Amino acid sequence: MSIKREKLIIINRSFWPIYPVIGEALLRFAERHAQEHDIGVILQDHANIREKLTEFQRGKNVNFYPCKAWSISGSSVARRALDSIFFMAWVFIILIWKRPSKIYISTDPPVLVPFIVCIYSKIFKANFIYHLQDIHPEATNVVIKLKPWLFKFLQKIDAISMRQAEHLITITEEMAHEIKTRSHTKKQIFILSNPSIAFDDVITNKDKEPGFVFCGNAGRLQRIPLLISSIKKYVNQGGILKFIFAGGGVYAEDLKNLANELPKNVIYHGLISPTQAAQLNYNYEWALLPIEDEVTRYAFPSKSSSYVFSGAKIIAICSKETSVAQWILKNNLGIIIEPSIDSICDIFSKIEKQQLSTNIFDINRDELKKQLSFDVFLNKLSKLIFKSDT
Repeated sequence: MSIKREKLIIINRSFWPIYPVIGEALLRFAERHAQEHDIGVILQDHANIREKLTEFQRGKNVNFYPCKAWSISGSSVARRALDSIFFMAWVFIILIWKRPSKIYISTDPPVLVPFIVCIYSKIFKANFIYHLQDIHPEATNVVIKLKPWLFKFLQKIDAISMRQAEHLITITEEMAHEIKTRSHTKKQIFILSNPSIAFDDVITNKDKEPGFVFCGNAGRLQRIPLLISSIKKYVNQGGILKFIFAGGGVYAEDLKNLANELPKNVIYHGLISPTQAAQLNYNYEWALLPIEDEVTRYAFPSKSSSYVFSGAKIIAICSKETSVAQWILKNNLGIIIEPSIDSICDIFSKIEKQQLSTNIFDINRDELKKQLSFDVFLNKLSKLIFKSDT
């Protein structure tokens, strides 16, 4: 007599191949367990995923339920909100149709979709695992001040989802503390660091070039206007080092304009493949990690793992009290710069003139790399979702 396979639905709006870290990790997870379990994935389709799956021979035995994407990271807040509502409706339809017994849901998109999953799970006696890659509405409120009534409403319904989940996953201890404080959940919260993009195809037999690289979302939380102003001042003072940017986001056009204005110092590549991003990270001595202080209580920059694997020294532009700063200092990964034009410009000049001692920085990072590998991420996620699997 055959054993009935458990039906799991994975819900993450951002997915492979557009999103190379979590998207790739969740695809590998689905592929790994598709023989033993009935696995389905609900996602938004930015790149004709069925065609890409066939082209790269991925997703064997996994069922995909793509929903058309109407927005990107650089879209207006209103457009993204409407897109989230459309995706929420799509999720509910697929859940009612497929009737999974277990659901994995992340905060992409936040609040509304996890709450829909919570309602479905209550009605149909299903279990769901809630993976808080960031904490909303707090993270949203850092960028766009929500109406107090709306903020409290979203906070309350997300707290309900947290309390009803089988268990919770997040990235840092600080985020876990925020979750407990706000939701009063009694459920266990597991810490799981995001993995790095793959460095398998990166050419590593060459010396690093002087300069700074930024690969990731140029969004509202990354202090891009401050960084642009600092670079302009540094170059106007005679600075010669290069700044390499790659990625999309609301400030993508500003970075493009900066590259046109300062072609000898700034290069903007736009959206590139994961392999190209990994290669850029490896090529340069320094990696830029600007982040708004307040949001570090509710999120952790995904590009940080890739910077670790690249061997680049990290410049974090934030206060020393943040979780990002403490992580960098604890692991000897780089330096912390206060978010001011003068401080940033000064450190650029010191690096150019080789006036900054870097002997204490850990470049090999072997132990940290193990913790941030895809295998570790997948094994831990497997144990959290399928308790007996490895």
